[in-house]
Amino acid sequence: MIKDLYNTGKTVVSLEIFPPKKGQGTLESITGKLEEFSTLSPDFISVTYGAGGSTTGSTCDIATLVRQEYGIESLAHLTCLTATRDEVASTLDRLRDGGVENILALRGDYPAGTSARDYAAGDFRYARDLISFIQNRYGDAFSIGAACYPEGHPQARSLEADIENLKAKADAGADFLISQLFYDNEQFYRFQEKVAKAGISIPISAGIMPVVNVRQIHNIVTLCGATLPRKFLRIMDKYEDNPAALTEAGIMYAIDQIIDLVTSDVAGIHVYTMNRPDVAKKICANISNILKRG
Repeated sequence: MIKDLYNTGKTVVSLEIFPPKKGQGTLESITGKLEEFSTLSPDFISVTYGAGGSTTGSTCDIATLVRQEYGIESLAHLTCLTATRDEVASTLDRLRDGGVENILALRGDYPAGTSARDYAAGDFRYARDLISFIQNRYGDAFSIGAACYPEGHPQARSLEADIENLKAKADAGADFLISQLFYDNEQFYRFQEKVAKAGISIPISAGIMPVVNVRQIHNIVTLCGATLPRKFLRIMDKYEDNPAALTEAGIMYAIDQIIDLVTSDVAGIHVYTMNRPDVAKKICANISNILKRG
């Protein structure tokens, strides 16, 4: 189980992939890349979950394949906002039967045109409700992860309020945390200090997303409001019209982030791969010698 990896004394390194969207590729389009990702020997591979459960079947299939075919721990994302208890239990049963022992418990985004009021009477309003459900129904069958936001969730009243919510997730039974992407390590370090002061002691993997195109930058700012440091902005400005150079510079920026994080004894590094083995390979090749081996 993933929770045990954080007790080995090494830096836990994980990769995140996503299933193809409906009408935008077959399952084979991602499973064909798993062979390349597996050669990097990550500690675990996480598989995302489409909005409103739109990729439920693919998520389960890919997570099972990661575990059964490649012998790598798999972390299946699971959102709950639009689901019933029976639907969630059905997905969890399917994952358990496939040998998947790790869940990233998420609330999920509100579908377009809806808000919190529309789900006030639902089975799950928050990620902590899903965590409690998994704990109560399945006991130790799953290791449970949760998301955290170094600069605060975009819908939170404040970072302090968001950390209070994070404490509720930890108290409900989350075993570890994976952070939203960030580009300013100092933001992450300050977040760690606040989390520790709030009495949250479970390990945190730092989420790193290499920027490889300009559109990605705009999406990042729009969706999560991540702070973009001057050094980062200078790189983007200089190479905006040179896609190959921008890709290389974005990868190197991510590598510099990771080296600094590992030097500061971060519990884990979680790379958002965008389903690109070439990007993951370059990062892993450049950080292999500085990782804590346990």
